[in-house]
Amino acid sequence: MDVRHVAKLAHLEITEDEVALYTPQMAEIVKYVEQLNELDTENVVPMLGGLTAEGEATVTVRDDVPKASLGQKAALSQAPSAVEGHFQVPKVL
Repeated sequence: MDVRHVAKLAHLEITEDEVALYTPQMAEIVKYVEQLNELDTENVVPMLGGLTAEGEATVTVRDDVPKASLGQKAALSQAPSAVEGHFQVPKVL
């Protein structure tokens, strides 16, 4: 498992100490998940995500009808913090 490559794909900077720490951890995770390859799936029916067994779309509870949008002013009227026409939220990263 190439931890540096995974970090690059995730746009993360990683130190050599972190590479040394995470490489064996990721190898153990992959080893654990690879156990799924040992399962006998011969008699398991494939699933169709989001579709019925026949492959049709699921039944909806209402028609998908376009409606007028709420509008920026109304949407921001109840916001705890709005700045220059946008919702202001705390930084996550």
